[in-house]
Amino acid sequence: MFARKGRVGGLLLGAALLLAACATPRPTSNIPSPGPSVPAAPAPTEIPYTPRPGAEPVDSPARLPGWAAEDHVAAFEAWLTGCGVARNAAARTQCDRARLLQQTSRPVTPALARNFFETGFAIVAARTADGRPGLMTSYFAPEYQARRAPDAEFDMPVLPKPRDLVRRGTTVVQNRADGSTGPYAERAAIEAQAVARPDTYGPLAWMRAEDLFFLQIQGSGYLTFPDGHAARVAYAADNGRPFVGIARPMAERGLLPVNGTSGDAIRAWLAAHRGAEARAVMALNPRYIFFTLDPDDGGHPAGAAGVPLPPRRAIAVDPSHWTYGDLVWIDADAGNLPGGHNQYRGLVVALDTGSAIRGPVRADFYMGRGEAAGAEAGSVRHPLRMWRLVPKS
Repeated sequence: MFARKGRVGGLLLGAALLLAACATPRPTSNIPSPGPSVPAAPAPTEIPYTPRPGAEPVDSPARLPGWAAEDHVAAFEAWLTGCGVARNAAARTQCDRARLLQQTSRPVTPALARNFFETGFAIVAARTADGRPGLMTSYFAPEYQARRAPDAEFDMPVLPKPRDLVRRGTTVVQNRADGSTGPYAERAAIEAQAVARPDTYGPLAWMRAEDLFFLQIQGSGYLTFPDGHAARVAYAADNGRPFVGIARPMAERGLLPVNGTSGDAIRAWLAAHRGAEARAVMALNPRYIFFTLDPDDGGHPAGAAGVPLPPRRAIAVDPSHWTYGDLVWIDADAGNLPGGHNQYRGLVVALDTGSAIRGPVRADFYMGRGEAAGAEAGSVRHPLRMWRLVPKS
């Protein structure tokens, strides 16, 4: 995820920063936009995610709950965006078939798109170990103001990957000047050195401290400078330290009320206490993200699969259970955070991953870019069911 592990999203506001709030009734929303209510289809056969020999998926996508209400054209376009990263021969066959359909049918109609999925794929349900629903959260590509040089407000540097940081498998180490190695420094030490001696790292830009903190949680985003220039900032590396959410300790210390630890509330507190006090709170999360800076192409950031993420049609998944390019049906409802839609249901493509995304029924939903996407992403924490659409040879 555009995140510290190479993904685009990373740890999300909904899961990493917020404490669960009381559930309230909310409008139903299909993935592209709220859609019509339709009778539920018969439940597809519950086949384990990794089928045993002879236990092949046989159900048609037509049996998925809510299939008739899906925007099949939007789903078809998302599949075309991401299917090129699929590795198995059957997926490549269906990818080629989709490209041919696009070339020969202008436009691809809803009926053609629906028929493409129903004739080219079977479904298999993903299941948790205890058979209960999994979890869907959401992330987005934030947009922030930045400066070329520091001032009283924009006083925190955006740092590139240090030369002394080396990743060895899943371990991050520091190559010291004396030839020894050891764990890389935590957030507080990195920031102290970067502010005191910015030439040590060569800052890419300067941001408000609270904005940079949230950018590091998302793992990627966009910067706008006073001269109108815009740039895309993307994950380059991390210091190998674990992520620690700050919402709970802020509530425990009485800095925010227990039921008032939303992303907006945390950001407002950090901005109001900018300086040593805010840095001490942010230092509770020892993880630190380094970035690269590229021109803003006006699109969306690439996920771990290397493909620009189609908004509301891409998810981050656990790569030990899923493969980049997998076509997935998600059914997430009854979220418990204020302000969110009651339901997200439809076809998405697995194009990203994240350190907080673990398990066979776990997804981080890419909402899109900008403030509105961020507001909605922060309200997503929904029980989840998932089906993999298995391509036919």
